[in-house]
Amino acid sequence: MTLPGIPALASWLEAALGFLYPPVCQLCGKHRAGPGGGYVCEACWNRPGGVRFIRPPFCERCGLPFAGAVTTSFECSNCRGLELDFTSARAAVVASEVVLEVVHRYKYGRALWFEPFLAGLLVREARPVLAAGAWDAIVPVPLYPLKQREREFNQSTRLAARLSRATDIPLRTRWVRRTRPTRTQTLLTRAERAANMRNAFAPTPGTRIKGARVVLVDDVLTTGATTSSCARALRAAGAAEVCVWTVARGV
Repeated sequence: MTLPGIPALASWLEAALGFLYPPVCQLCGKHRAGPGGGYVCEACWNRPGGVRFIRPPFCERCGLPFAGAVTTSFECSNCRGLELDFTSARAAVVASEVVLEVVHRYKYGRALWFEPFLAGLLVREARPVLAAGAWDAIVPVPLYPLKQREREFNQSTRLAARLSRATDIPLRTRWVRRTRPTRTQTLLTRAERAANMRNAFAPTPGTRIKGARVVLVDDVLTTGATTSSCARALRAAGAAEVCVWTVARGV
């Protein structure tokens, strides 16, 4: 017996989701939405606080969007106040009300039917940018083992896997590990976030990735403390360059 290929498996999963869940938006419950779009309807996409793609101008280092006419590259005050270990960070969309609600329900409520919505945003924006460079690996930000057992999955790994399939850049989930549990970053100040993530990651023993150009993937970037700490571990293992891609960017 042969296993179905990825496209066939995706079609089977979509059909299964369509059988288990009615084709209605899982945010507003009013309009039609199916599994291919992650059960998010067009009205929720376009409502105030809906999906807003990040377009220039934005900070060349962390991707923070800037409202106004800027004709030259610039680095925002957040980056000037932190020692960031990634070369650059980009996000697909602003962390709006709709996007943050989906991320929260996906991560903490195991609402996996939202995955095509989040992954679709990431792939749509990241794939053409990554195609212009020569990247060696996609690495998801790891969870601490206990937290991953409690949550039963790592959202960054699942999103990174989708981006890997879309770009043909190899997925590497064992290059870096989380060495200690950390506090949830949501309510912490910028300084507290940086302290919370200090030495939170390390190269997996035996990892040698000299000269590799790495795409680090997470769901949301706010100050960049988490991704910077993870990038530091990858650089300690020999990575020549680390760029960051996330679904959403806090503003």
